[in-house]
Amino acid sequence: MSRRCAISGKGPMVGNNVSHAKNRTKRRFLPNIRTVRVTLEDGTTTKLKISARELRTLKKHS
Repeated sequence: MSRRCAISGKGPMVGNNVSHAKNRTKRRFLPNIRTVRVTLEDGTTTKLKISARELRTLKKHS
């Protein structure tokens, strides 16, 4: 499953896990991806994988 937003293109980011002793190991921050049915202008519906933040923006502007 691709962890990429279909609208904004947001994908995984890379950072560090930091322990109490300040040991650093690599980790990934995955975006909050949701599968949503979207109705297009011609009346058809398609499934899109979009981030939760983009979903919030779409609901705000509709």
